[in-house]
Amino acid sequence: MLDRLTLDQMRALIAVAETGSFSAAARKLGRVQSAISQSIQSLEDTLGVQLFDREAKTPKLNETGRVLLQDAYGLVHGAEALRARATSIADNIEPELTLAVDSMFPNVVLMETLREFGKEFPNVSVTLFTEGLGAAEQRLRDGVARLGIYSPLSTAQSNDLEWEPMTAIRMIPVVAATHALAKEKAPLERHTLEQYVQLVLTDRTPLSQNLRGGIVSLHIWRFADLNTRLEFLLAGFGWCNMPRHMVGEHIRAGRLKELELKDRADLELPLHVVYDRGRPPGKAGRWFIGDLRKRLAMCLSANVATTPTI
Repeated sequence: MLDRLTLDQMRALIAVAETGSFSAAARKLGRVQSAISQSIQSLEDTLGVQLFDREAKTPKLNETGRVLLQDAYGLVHGAEALRARATSIADNIEPELTLAVDSMFPNVVLMETLREFGKEFPNVSVTLFTEGLGAAEQRLRDGVARLGIYSPLSTAQSNDLEWEPMTAIRMIPVVAATHALAKEKAPLERHTLEQYVQLVLTDRTPLSQNLRGGIVSLHIWRFADLNTRLEFLLAGFGWCNMPRHMVGEHIRAGRLKELELKDRADLELPLHVVYDRGRPPGKAGRWFIGDLRKRLAMCLSANVATTPTI
């Protein structure tokens, strides 16, 4: 008998509960009172229970009606969400935005864009994977993520992925202010750095095997997580190259020291938006990419006369 339940009955129930009478519910829904009465009676017959106390002058929900009213709200809202999502898909708006983002990317910028994204596309769900090294690309290749933001690995590039430059993350060598290396005479030469432990990231995937860029020291400690490496850096376990935007506050507070290196070349990590050529981003994905670019440009422009945050 439950297959005779209709959204029309649910809306009638909600309208009567909210307005307090069958006549007011009819006016709200633009229908005649007899149609509302018939919908409620049909709903009660289908469910096999009474929803209203009709002994009073105006109908009032009984205990059963109050309980089932909440289910009615859920069904109506679910149907509206279903319709809205179907309309979005028909308009080339993805039902879900699934992102695999390198942990080097500035979270502040990402959160600002996603906050506005939620307002612009309220019916689009978001899944965010924060990954390091090759893991972001692995999510993309496995079909788990629709969009990736990471640094391309030269050994993993292929014709099935589309690469769009996004930004470059400025990397700087740092060490805890209490570490012995912080007291070495500057500028530091390579043979001095080699004597101290370097904290480096290791990949959970095989995509970056045999890549040793940025490794200088003879003594290596490896970490699979960027934030864990930062904690060990602050605790004085060694030195490493870190994104400037992640350590700027620690340097200003005196917890970390930026190392001055002899013959130092600027180190930047290029980040790209990457996606499968067979599954290009729809309207929601394109909006996300465009807003992210805009905010990154504003961030760089605001800091052009000071220390860059990215």
